[in-house]
This record gives sequence, C-alpha cells and structure tokens, in this order.
Amino acid sequence: MNFTQNHQTILSKNVWTKTILLLLFFFAAFTQVNAQMVEPVKWTSKIEKKSGNNAVIIFEGTIDKDWHVYSQFTPDGGPLALEVSFKNQKGNYELVGKAKESKTKKAFNDVFGVDEIFFEGKARIEQEITIINPNLKTVDAELDYQVCKEVCINSNKKFSIAIPGNFNAAAIPTVSEVKQDETKRVGLAVDTVTKTPVAAKIEDVKAVDNTTAKVVEESEKPASSRSLSSIFFIAFLSGFAALLTPCVFPMIPMTVSFFTKQSKSRAKGIRNAIIYGLSIIAIYVILGLIVTKIFGADALNALSTDVWFNLIFFVILIIFATSFLGAFEIMLPNSWANKADQQADKGGIIGILFMALALAIVSFSCTGPIVGTLLVDAASNGGIAPVVGMLGFSSALALPFMFFAMFPGYLNSLPKSGGWLNTVKVVLGFLELALAFKFLSNADLVLQLHFLEREVFIAIWIAIFAALTLYLFGKITLPHDSPMQHISVGRLYLGLLTLVFTFYLIPGLWGAPLKLISAFPPPPTYSESPFGVGGSGHAAVSEETIKGLPEGAELGPHGIMVFHDYEDGVAYAKEIKKPIMLDFTGYACVNCRKMENNVWSDPKVLPILKNDVVLISLYVDDKRELPKEEQFVTKAGDKIITTGDKWTDFMISKYKTNTQPLYVITDLEENNLNSSKPTISYVSTEEYLHWLKEGIGNFK
Repeated sequence: MNFTQNHQTILSKNVWTKTILLLLFFFAAFTQVNAQMVEPVKWTSKIEKKSGNNAVIIFEGTIDKDWHVYSQFTPDGGPLALEVSFKNQKGNYELVGKAKESKTKKAFNDVFGVDEIFFEGKARIEQEITIINPNLKTVDAELDYQVCKEVCINSNKKFSIAIPGNFNAAAIPTVSEVKQDETKRVGLAVDTVTKTPVAAKIEDVKAVDNTTAKVVEESEKPASSRSLSSIFFIAFLSGFAALLTPCVFPMIPMTVSFFTKQSKSRAKGIRNAIIYGLSIIAIYVILGLIVTKIFGADALNALSTDVWFNLIFFVILIIFATSFLGAFEIMLPNSWANKADQQADKGGIIGILFMALALAIVSFSCTGPIVGTLLVDAASNGGIAPVVGMLGFSSALALPFMFFAMFPGYLNSLPKSGGWLNTVKVVLGFLELALAFKFLSNADLVLQLHFLEREVFIAIWIAIFAALTLYLFGKITLPHDSPMQHISVGRLYLGLLTLVFTFYLIPGLWGAPLKLISAFPPPPTYSESPFGVGGSGHAAVSEETIKGLPEGAELGPHGIMVFHDYEDGVAYAKEIKKPIMLDFTGYACVNCRKMENNVWSDPKVLPILKNDVVLISLYVDDKRELPKEEQFVTKAGDKIITTGDKWTDFMISKYKTNTQPLYVITDLEENNLNSSKPTISYVSTEEYLHWLKEGIGNFK
C-alpha cells in the first residue's frame, strides 16, 4: 500500500469515526430533549349523540403516575383551574349548562389557603351541546390546564372534533384522537429532586406509558375515603353539639320514658327505641339524598364556588347565628308538628317513624342551622358527601335515645336541663357568625373586590371571639340567659380557650401566618400590606427603600428586589455588573411558593438573593395581553398573545422545558454559569445553596 492509499485509508477511518461520534452526539442530544419533552397527560376526544339535536362532547385524559391536573372547580386564589373553551360556537351550536367532570380528589393547600380540587390517573370532561347549524362539520375546542408533581406545567390542548354526516341517525360514532400537530408544545424538565440519570428517566417514562391501564384502573376507586371519613366525623361532632341544645336534650329522658312505660316488656321498649333511632337516621339521610338528587353531585360542587351562592349562604348563616344568639326562633309551621303528632298517636312502626319526624320538626330551630351548614360544606366535596354528612349527624342524634332505652338506669346520670343548654346554643351562634364571613370572603376573592382583605377578616374574627370570651366569663348576657351568680368550671375553661385563641389571632394583623386557621382567612397576598401592617411582616420595608428601587423593579418575597421584565432586569444587571438569576414561576404554582417560603427565606440563602444576583421573576401564567405589535406566532404555529405565553415560549426555546419553578443563573451575555446543572427546580435548601454559590462563583 503506497503513501497515498494509506493516507486515504486513514482519512476514511477519521471520517467514519467523526461521523459516528457526530451521530452519537445528536442521538444523545435528541435523547436529552425527549427526556425533557414528555407530556404527563394524554388527551383524546369524542362525540356522543344524546337526543334530538343534542350531543355530548367528551374529553378524556390519562394522567401519568404521581401527576395531577387541577379541576375547573378549584377555587380562585389557588392553583390554575382547568378551562374548557369552544372556538366556533357562534351560529353553530349552544352549550347546555356547565361542563361536567369525573371523580376528583380534594385536599387543603396550606400554601394558598384553599381546598384544591384535582384529577389523578384519569380525567373526563363532558359538555352537552345543542347543534343549531345542520351543516356543521367540526367542533373546535381547547383545554387550558395545569399539571403538577414536583414541578408544574401550564399546558394547552386543541381539538377539532368531526361531526358525522349522519348526525340525525340513531347514533353518532365515536371520533377520537386529535391532530397532534395542533397540540401546543409542552416540556418536562428532568426531575432535579431525585438523582436518577437521564437514561433511567426515559425508562421510567416508558414504564408509565406501559402501565396506563393500571393507572386508569386505580383512578376509578373512590375519590378519597379519608375525605368522606372526615366529613362523617365532623358531622358526628356537629350532631353531638345539636344534641346539647335546649330543643333536643330535654327530649331524651321524655322519649325514653315514653318507650319504657308504654311498652309491655323491656325488650319491646328497647326494640321501639332502636326503631326510633333508626327512623331519625333515615329522615336525615333521605334529606341528604334529596339535596344531592335535586342539585346533582357535580352541580353541588360547582355551586359551592359560585359568587351568588356564597353571598346567599353568608346571609343565611347570619340569620341562623342571630337566631342562635336569641333574637328570634326559626321554626317550621306548627301544623307540620301537629300532623306528625297525630300520626305518632296511632302507634306501631309507622307511629314511631312519625315521632322521629316530629322531633326533627320541633327541634328545627336548633338543628336547622347546623344541618344547613353541614349540607353546604359537604356539597363542596361533591358525590355522596351530603349523604355521608347527614349519616354522621343523625347517628350522633339517635344514639343517645337508643342507648338510654337499653340502659334506662343511666338516665339519672344525665345533667339536668338548665341555662347551660342555652349557653351551648349561643356558643354555636358565635361559631356560625365567624363561619359566615368565610363565605363572604370566598365571594370577595372570586370577584377580586378587595373589600374583605386578610387584615379585615382577621379583625372581624378577633371581635367575634373576644365577644364570645366576654360572654363565657359572664360579662355579656343575651335574651334567653338565666340569672347567673357564678360561672361553672367547664364554662371557665372554655372561656380561657377562646381568650387564648383571640390573642393568637392578633399577630395576624402584622403578617403572622396563623397556620391553625389557614383554611379560613384570605391568603397573605390578598391583603392591604403583604409585608404586614406597617411593613413589619416577613421583611420590614421602609418607604425610602421602595422609592429607591430602580425603574421596573419592585420588592418581592422577603423584601428581595425583583424585576418582572427580562429586558429591564438584564439592563440593570449590566449596569451594576452582577450575575442574573432567572426565576420561571407562576402565580398559581404551589411548589414555587414553597421554594420561596422555605428555601429563599433561609438565613444562608436570603442574603445572596438580596445582594449577589439580579433576580428576574417571569410569570408563565400572566394573562395580561401583550400589545398587538409584540404578539407573534412561533415556528410551531402557536400564537403568543399574553405575557405568560411570551415567557413560556422563552423557556421552551431557550431551556427546552416548560416547568415551574425553574431557576437559571447567567452572565451578562446570557450564558449559563452552572456547567453541571444549567437549571434547577424544586430542591432542598442545601442543594439550592450549593448550586447558587457555584453559579455566582463562575461569574467573571
């Protein structure tokens, strides 16, 4: 082989080697991108004929394991709720009612202070429509939703659902799967919480895809047994409280004595008392069934987040509270009670049933407000929750009648009726009054009127519980109170408890989190002073500090200076020659708030964020519309209309992900400063601090 041939052979080998290395490089890069660009939710759509010109549009989503999608009924002030919008509705079809959902779960979110409602495993959305254009070919719809695990993704899905030509025939065949090219790009960052390599993550994703059937099967289990058990428990305690009111408590010895004296044998007396107790339970459970049947489980859920419903129920609770405090009695018509008594006189099982009905009618002035509150609270959970609530309430109400009929000797151990029964009723009145303002707060939050901000709400509760304390200590008397020479030990202890609770509420006016009642007041962000009254909350801020901020900057969490516009932030960083920290976040991002509350507040982290970097927080769920000249269409064909769309597209194009929280440290030329981990997400304080120091240390 001569030199030329040998040289050509070497060149050929080099070319092949470089080609293989290049292919491996592109394969690795492709693998990395694909590991990041996983969709946690796979959606399909179909249409089903109902009757006449009516049809039902159905969206079905399969959600990857450990992820969850927020429901359209998640309250305002919390995570982003799912939105269903129809694009070609005008002149073609009309929507019939609101979109209905499959089973959801409910859990309290202590970050936002609301009960978030979400899907796991599987989601199904149904929207009934009436078609008015016989030539309609497609129904164009769009889903906007948030899906979360350790990170959150704001996503969008477009559908074009074909209307079959034989619409007027007996049935419409199913049309599923949407055009994939109409789906907005969605990214998923590699999970930075775990240490799993990229290759392992790809296998995990495949495993999730292969076990879709299992995920769907698990999602068909009851939404939350613990949720229903807690409803039962709260209702049971409420029934016990109703038992100790002047309308019900005196009925126990009277009713038990009636059964024991009128029955020919003790066994028959016990049997009648048991039937009586079961009749009480049946009456209230039937009431729960009626409420669920009239409104429907899904409608109850939607109703509980409605502004007018919350306002109406606020008024109702104020009326109930005023009645409990002694201003007047709420009673059902006397004719109802008289008719029930007449039927009860006939005896037998029917007579016992009407005796139970008579008790429910006569005691309504005491039990009605409690039952109404329970039904509404249970209704917000949807499903069979109202039935479970009534089962718990009526069980507590019925058990004493059955117990004392079996063991009448214990009747002598019952405390005598007296003024203490009215005290129980008044205490319940104060609690109803406090609860009423929660419903008013819900309406105010939805409308964003800022009439009932956090400080005002807490001040109202302080006044209510301070008045309750004075009442328990005998400093305030109400219309039906008996003359009192001294207070009992039990009343003293209860008064001390409410006094401590009142003092506990006071620091909330100055920005204290008040974790014991975080489910009730508006979130800290919905307040006159997000930093506390007088700027003495989480971070004391002077007026001079605020005035001295550069243009485009404002004070963010813990008093950190933050920019919300990328160009403004970069310009300021170049001016003072400090590294840039990008914070891709969202107003409704739970884990973003957790990172800010738990990690940014750390004494080792906070000074760095305040002094060593220029923080730029970009909100991907900012719904403000961009000026027309700034709106554009991406290469993928997505319309960028809002500020949030702009920052989402920036994330995807620059960092190949669409997850929040996402943190990036760059130099003044926008180059990443962390070579091993260019971006980081929801991590521990120690890992975040190490990443932060590494990036800043590489700044030149």
